Amino acid sequence: QAFVCLLLCLSRGSSCPPSCQCTERAGAKAVLCSARHLEEIPKDIPRDAVFLKLDANSITRIPSNAFRHLAHLEELDLSRNAIEKIDGAAFKGVAAALRTLDLSSNRIRSIPKEALLMLNAKLRLANNPWHCECALQEVLWEARLDPDSVQDITCHTAPRDEYVGKPLLQVLDAGVNFCSVRQRTTDVAMFVTMFGWFAMVIAYVVCYVRHNREDTRKHVEYLRSLPSTQHPAE
Repeated sequence: QAFVCLLLCLSRGSSCPPSCQCTERAGAKAVLCSARHLEEIPKDIPRDAVFLKLDANSITRIPSNAFRHLAHLEELDLSRNAIEKIDGAAFKGVAAALRTLDLSSNRIRSIPKEALLMLNAKLRLANNPWHCECALQEVLWEARLDPDSVQDITCHTAPRDEYVGKPLLQVLDAGVNFCSVRQRTTDVAMFVTMFGWFAMVIAYVVCYVRHNREDTRKHVEYLRSLPSTQHPAE
């Protein structure tokens, strides 16, 4: 019975998803799921997969721990999908072995920097409708980007219209710092908030003083209206 259970576990660990094709490439398992009309990442990808191609599908989201069980994964191709959202822990569990991650030609506007900065993999992020902001700038500075595709990381939207349509690298080379812009915006917001509280305190003090003056005036007028007491002369 133990032997049968072992065989079942091994077969489950190395089984191939019905929508994919599994093959050997240089002695390593390759799972090919390209152009299979997939809308999400298959749940039953073999644990010993080294190469995984999920390109040219209709995947819209990479959830947390999507590849956590794939500790041997070295190359992951998610290009030419419809990915719009990537969770912060999307690639948790594959950081150590992953060498190449292709996210090009999707619909990604922004991405949590913690999702990519934990990786040592070479990243391809070209041909996405990026919103140029501080988080994307930090990814460009700290992540390992594929030098052949970095020029195709273009600002689809940006805080200023003059950056739209330009490669992010070109904008940054011109001296733009999106992170300092965000810091200034934060500082201004804090200043406005502090000024608002200060104005409220001043308004309260003014109202308090006016109210006390009115009460004092009414009290004095009341005392003046009282009949005076005359003391007879001795």
